Amino acid sequence: MNYPAIPREFFNGDCFDAYRILGAHPCSDNGTEGWRFAVWAPGATAVEVCGGFDGWEAGVPMEKADTGVWSAFVPGLTEGDLYKYRVHGADGSVVMRSDPYAFSTELRPGTASRLIKLDFHFDDSAWMERRDKCRNRPLNIYEMHVGSWRHKPGSKEADGSDGWYNYEELAKELIPWLLDHHFTHVELLPLAEHPFDGSWGYQTTGYFSVTSRYGTPAQFAGFVNACHRMGIGVIMDFVPVHFAANADALAKFDGTYLYEYDSDVGHSEWGTCNFNYYRREVCSFLNSAAALWMDVYHCDGIRMDAISRALYWQGDPNRGVNEGAVNFLRSLNHGLNERWPTGIYMAEDSTNFLKVTAPTRYDGVGFDYKWDMGWMHDTLDYFATPFGERPNAYGKIVFSMHYFYNELYLLALSHDEVVHGKKTIIDKLWGTYAEKCAQLRTLYFYMYMHPGKKLNFMGNEMGHFREWDEKRELDWDLLKYPFHDAFQKYFAHLSRVYSTEPALYDGEYNPDCFEWVACESRSEGVYAWLRKGQGQSLLCIMNTQDHAQKKFPLYLRFPCGAEEVLNTESPEWGGALKGRRKTSLHTTDGGVYGRDYTLTIDLPAMGSCLLRLTPEAPNPDAARISANKAMAQKRRSARSTKTASNSSK
Repeated sequence: MNYPAIPREFFNGDCFDAYRILGAHPCSDNGTEGWRFAVWAPGATAVEVCGGFDGWEAGVPMEKADTGVWSAFVPGLTEGDLYKYRVHGADGSVVMRSDPYAFSTELRPGTASRLIKLDFHFDDSAWMERRDKCRNRPLNIYEMHVGSWRHKPGSKEADGSDGWYNYEELAKELIPWLLDHHFTHVELLPLAEHPFDGSWGYQTTGYFSVTSRYGTPAQFAGFVNACHRMGIGVIMDFVPVHFAANADALAKFDGTYLYEYDSDVGHSEWGTCNFNYYRREVCSFLNSAAALWMDVYHCDGIRMDAISRALYWQGDPNRGVNEGAVNFLRSLNHGLNERWPTGIYMAEDSTNFLKVTAPTRYDGVGFDYKWDMGWMHDTLDYFATPFGERPNAYGKIVFSMHYFYNELYLLALSHDEVVHGKKTIIDKLWGTYAEKCAQLRTLYFYMYMHPGKKLNFMGNEMGHFREWDEKRELDWDLLKYPFHDAFQKYFAHLSRVYSTEPALYDGEYNPDCFEWVACESRSEGVYAWLRKGQGQSLLCIMNTQDHAQKKFPLYLRFPCGAEEVLNTESPEWGGALKGRRKTSLHTTDGGVYGRDYTLTIDLPAMGSCLLRLTPEAPNPDAARISANKAMAQKRRSARSTKTASNSSK
């Protein structure tokens, strides 16, 4: 048969749909139904398609084109059949390989590729039409690992543990939880096929294959569709820097260093192989793998892992910028935005590399958002500091706003912060159990009142105490305990406030929409700032010390009334405040440093509150007195100047 030609863009590194030709696809040859196979292996001396159709014996020989692409047609196959390529490598090796472009793989520990058709049904057009990048909308992401969020009762794995929900079942369980807690998007740890559960998907072997652990590609498409119908976006975690070194996958695929570098930078610190961005066909492979999620599965964005390891050789600035990787990322983001302009493309990057979120037309790398790793480290370090030492650490909370407008930042408390000896978020905090509980509410108050989009790993929303373990479901029994049940309700309320108050998200990357009110109260441990948007002003106040602050003065530029929107110490969240309390305040005249009005407030220990400010007319008597004082001061200054002039004569 005549095989479709591989487009020139594939060899130029500009292809975003290589999966439409490479891999296995149903077709007919002179009226005979079957499947055509195509694999790029320029260094191979021979390749055969093998499978259950011939008992995994000799297989069907493939023909090699001048482009290095091998092709074959096999009649009589049906969807669901397993297959592999027997690759005779340039180094004399003969290895059974999974298809790099397979759309499905058998359940691990098996590694065979599976024939599958990508003919999914979506009815999410209403969602797709209104989808956008959330620049001036709330973006509140729930990061999760599908296999350990919740296990399926009564279904057992080989080790005796409860089994996994499949994608379809997961949608029914997960979506109500997301809606109850006002998350706008769910971000899924990598679902491309991977052999080892403990890698969480970050050591990938099948970049186009939705992992079979949790069901079929059609079920995953149904999961995305169900999320969209309920107004929830789906973001995929993607690993464009390195791949698993398994011998049956991409490593030395054709007996040469095909996908990876052939030097000392060929392997990562995790024992994986680093992609060679200077090989243009590899760039097309990665472009197409990212595009698959957006195109075939209607996903709403891509979060790219370990970008620091791409920007710099081995992630080390001292080794220099990896220009090939930077050019690849620019091209990838440009291509994704050109094809899916409403998608969200974000980088997990801990470096100071410039213009990561600047558009590619301005020589930026082109990401929409970048994780603010500095904010995360400084915040967690501060709240882990003993109360008596916090005055010396006071600047850690202030520092994030010194650089916030350099990039478009997203605040993340992710899976990386709650695993392997790091402690969970609540357990990192200083103090007794009761003090940790109060501070946890304030920490999340700070997160949601701080400019920047939000991301939390599953379990954070209920004050999870046990470190995350991919083999176990979350400790749902925690919700039987008063604090944890109250906290997840507080978290839901906080998320609702964030998603319904425009001052907390509209224009948040505009410096005019943020203003410090108190950022020098070191000994008191108090911080206060204004968030402004759509004509509204919200005053955010945070007490990080273990003692209350009575009649704490906050100096403002305008007279106003203040109505409480949220208080972390309210009794409904298990806080220390009791009974009814005054929630409506007014400024008084007089202040400091050009801030002529004072709002006096009582702050509970380790507590925070959000106030809605309503401008009021200044007191006319106070205004007259203030004007008279100013005139008197002006006269005194004039007399002093005249006296000094006469003295000099």
